[in-house]
Amino acid sequence: MTRFDDDAAQGARDRQAQLTKPPGSLGRLEELAVFMAGWQGTDRPRIDRAQALVFAGNHGITAQGITPFPPAVTAGMVANFRAGGAAINQLCRVAAADLAVVALDLDRPTGDFTQGPAMTPAEVRDAMAKGAGAVDPEAQVLILGEMGIGNSTTSAALAAATFGGRAEDWVGPGTGAHGDMLAAKIRVVTEGLARHAPTGAHATLAAFGGREQAGICGAIGRARDLRIPVILDGFICTAAAGVLTRDDPDALAHCLIGHESAEPGHRRLIAALGMPPVLSLDMRLGEGSGAAVALMVLRAALECHNGMATFAEAGID
Repeated sequence: MTRFDDDAAQGARDRQAQLTKPPGSLGRLEELAVFMAGWQGTDRPRIDRAQALVFAGNHGITAQGITPFPPAVTAGMVANFRAGGAAINQLCRVAAADLAVVALDLDRPTGDFTQGPAMTPAEVRDAMAKGAGAVDPEAQVLILGEMGIGNSTTSAALAAATFGGRAEDWVGPGTGAHGDMLAAKIRVVTEGLARHAPTGAHATLAAFGGREQAGICGAIGRARDLRIPVILDGFICTAAAGVLTRDDPDALAHCLIGHESAEPGHRRLIAALGMPPVLSLDMRLGEGSGAAVALMVLRAALECHNGMATFAEAGID
């Protein structure tokens, strides 16, 4: 597994110390530049090519009445992504990221995890392989997002299985579940946790996950092999990624959490992973939208890092 390049990171810190500003005055922007240096293996990291991947999948758990929208909306939104009409299209345009949408067997929902496993091991492997295969080896940063009616419920189950706690700790309104519908989400996650006790990442995805969440995991692993830093989106994306830490606590070292979602479980996830988000804007759309906004901040960090003059270059004693 590729590792963070400490020498490149130190070179970036040394450059930061010489730029025409008080030390540390750019705050998190300086940290982001060092992060990128360590993963790109150069003290002058760049983003000439950014890729955004949005994975889509459907979930059998929707039959339990846990969402106000039917599964057909997933395919409708995939068509909207491909037509350029969604929020993520606009954000990727302004952030200069090449967007690709990967729809994973939308006509074949996963199983209802209160009745049995969501996927077979072969289905998990297939979705992860498709996720890995979608990564552009030439990209210098990868942002990840998802679409799937019902996947805030599967994410609550993944998070509880990975980090512990009750269903109530992780379940939130998602796309608008309140009252009896929110109670149904809590009930099905509780039933799923009672039925399944997986011990590793693949088994956890098979028990509770969606194909889009397995695809996200496959993309994260491939990006690590290619030394491509990753920006995760909100609750659903982070819950999927967090499953990988069941096998390797260092699995997400090359990842940033782009934003803190308004979905209540995301703050708990952020704390469990110890990964401070780049932004907190009360967003909860999904699609990779928060990660795309974070990419703009990351670009700003590198523009300052590479473009500012040093004190010597500016002739300042």
